[in-house]
Amino acid sequence: MKPFIKDIKLHFVTLLIFGIVFPLIIWLFSLGEPTSAFGNPIYQNGKIAGFENLGQNFHSDGYFWGRPSAVNYNAAATGGSNKSVSDSFYNATIQERINDFLKRNPGVKKEEIPSDIITASGSGVDPHISVQAAIIQIKRVAKARHLPEMEVTKIVIENIDPPLLGMFGTSKVNVLKLNLSLDSKTKEI
Repeated sequence: MKPFIKDIKLHFVTLLIFGIVFPLIIWLFSLGEPTSAFGNPIYQNGKIAGFENLGQNFHSDGYFWGRPSAVNYNAAATGGSNKSVSDSFYNATIQERINDFLKRNPGVKKEEIPSDIITASGSGVDPHISVQAAIIQIKRVAKARHLPEMEVTKIVIENIDPPLLGMFGTSKVNVLKLNLSLDSKTKEI
C-alpha cells in the first residue's frame, strides 16, 4: 500500500508543477511582452500592414518573396504539409516552385536556390527568410522597381536581423519589414 500512496503523491506533485506552476510562470513571462500574443502588428499610414510574426504572400516581382505556406498563410490553421520527401505530390509541388522561381529570377541556377524559398516552414506562416534567400532576389526586385541593385542591396542589409545575442540561431530577414522598408524608400509598385 505504501508504494501506491507514494505514486499518488508523486502524481499530484507532478500535476501541480506541470499543470499549474509551469503554465503560471509562462503566463507571467508573457505579461512582459503583451503584443506578442497579437502577432506584433505593423502599422503603415495608420493602418495595419501586417504582423511581424506572421508570414504573408508576396509574389509580385517588385517584392521579396517569403517562404511558401502549406496553409495559405492562415494563422488560424498553422501547420506544415506533412508530406514526405518520397511523396510524388510533394516533389511535384517543390519542382513547380523551383520552376516558378527560375522563370521569375533569370540568371539564377537551380542549385543556387536556398531551400527556405521553395519549402514551407513547419508552421506555414514563418515571417523570415535566410539572408541568402533575400540576396538571391535582389536582381529581380531591383529590375521590377527600376532601381540600382546596390540601392536594393542596402535596404536588404539594413533589414538583416542578427542571431539572438549574437550566437543563437542564424541571421535572417523579416519579409514584411523588408518590403515595407522597400516601399518607404522607393516608389510603391
